Amino acid sequence: MKTVIIGGVAGGASAAARLRRLDEKAEIVVLERGEYVSFANCGLPYYIGGAITNRDHLTLQTPAGFKARFCIDVRVQSEAVKIDPEAKTVTVKDLKTGESYFESYDNLILSPGAEPVKPDFDGVEGGNVFTLRNIPDTLKIKGYIDSAKPKTAVVIGGGYIGVEMAENLKEAGLDVAVVELADHLIAPLDFDMAADVHRYIKSKGIKLYLNNGVRGIEGDRVVLQKGSVPADLVILSVGVRPETALARECGIETDRRGSILVNRKMQTNLPGIYAVGDAIQVEHFIHKSPAFLALAGPANKQGRIAADNIAGIPSEYTGTQGSSVLKLFDMTVAATGLSEAGAKAAGIDYDKAYIYSASHASYYPGGTNMSVKALWDRKTLQIIGAQIVGFDGVDKRMDVLATAIRLGGKITDLTELELCYAPPFGSAKDPVNMLGFVAENVVSGRVKQFFWHDVEGLPRDGSATLLDVRTATEVGRGKIDGFVNIPLDSLRERMGEIPKGKAVYVHCHSGLRSYLACCILQGNGYECYNLAGGWRLYESVIHERTVPEYVCTECK
Repeated sequence: MKTVIIGGVAGGASAAARLRRLDEKAEIVVLERGEYVSFANCGLPYYIGGAITNRDHLTLQTPAGFKARFCIDVRVQSEAVKIDPEAKTVTVKDLKTGESYFESYDNLILSPGAEPVKPDFDGVEGGNVFTLRNIPDTLKIKGYIDSAKPKTAVVIGGGYIGVEMAENLKEAGLDVAVVELADHLIAPLDFDMAADVHRYIKSKGIKLYLNNGVRGIEGDRVVLQKGSVPADLVILSVGVRPETALARECGIETDRRGSILVNRKMQTNLPGIYAVGDAIQVEHFIHKSPAFLALAGPANKQGRIAADNIAGIPSEYTGTQGSSVLKLFDMTVAATGLSEAGAKAAGIDYDKAYIYSASHASYYPGGTNMSVKALWDRKTLQIIGAQIVGFDGVDKRMDVLATAIRLGGKITDLTELELCYAPPFGSAKDPVNMLGFVAENVVSGRVKQFFWHDVEGLPRDGSATLLDVRTATEVGRGKIDGFVNIPLDSLRERMGEIPKGKAVYVHCHSGLRSYLACCILQGNGYECYNLAGGWRLYESVIHERTVPEYVCTECK
């Protein structure tokens, strides 16, 4: 049996290696249009920023390496230009010689990936404008920085690649700005969790232009809907689209986006043809509807599954949940499953909880707090999404939550997880456990919540009591209008100041002391509501909603 694989990198390369492990006698040919068959595309920004100094470290495997270890025929600079499903052949153009030839197959795996979207505005073809997809793109950007010595850079698009590029351009010594059409960076996050990211990235000297689109690029300036920004260097990072023209031309079915339609065995509608990676439509693991999620981990798994089925091993892909993590200087941002926007779009009746917990025991030096948010289905209690923004230990907690989602865990199951503990690594009540404790209190009705977006609409006419249980020192640093301060430790002796028969809305810094206040008040006959996430979350969100936009003093 002969299998031809079009495209390498994550999906194609993993399919080739897996198929060889399963079948020593199989004939395997990999066709790769570029110069590199397997490279660390997620590591490309870090070569530009200088964290990776040896370009050879970006190459994970070479054609010679594939041949020596796996006896796989890898042909780089070989572009598949036509597929004939009836004859079971691929027309291949050798980009080094310009000659074409036919390659036959018994099974064909398509792994063409996704290409960066180039927006439809003037200036995108300028010599100082770049996209980032592969090693040649990386070398062009690095070469331009080294030769042209740009001082200012604008990244258009605030997704994962855009934010990573902003960090690495800053590390390379440039004055950097990010322009994003939406109201926040990193689409898998909700605005309330992105607010911490905004404040942090600005503290590192990177300018943000949110809710602001690009009209065009004019030489060394990016013209925005509101103002303009100097840009000796421009990175386009507005998203990707599946590169599937070859598949469509031979009759393979795609969706409106252009993503190849496959079943759970990674089979297309044409016999003997499979597809994997960023070019395919996937099933979202949570809501089971079609989705487009371009991630390296799923691509590797899909390549493995396609190889299994070709080798006669029944194997199915059960969906993508969108687990992702981002390094931003010293900050870590992670998400899995659905955001609130995603849950609403899917029509899921959900609830949510926030915590603000230390990465390890507070008495052990070096601990930092992380902001954690989780969503769950009100009916089933199953976890449907989580987001964490912090520093140390974020990836560890997100991996636990992603695993819980994959295994169908309920939000209340988090209370029972037995996680590793020692003071340098965690707490006896790990943040994941604490998230479960908070949610369990909500689910059981022991605690009623209100949220940062409810604060403005709270009654301030005396029909309810608004209570701040932080210390006077904390209140001096900032407060919410209309809230009366009674510190938690004085609450019992000053309870007479709180009228009976009226709802009490309580907040503290993070939500913990206000929870304790609610326990005290409810035990004395009051109806109490706790501000989820506390003052810290509220202030972060409101600050980012009200802070003035950057105004370029040089703008025309």
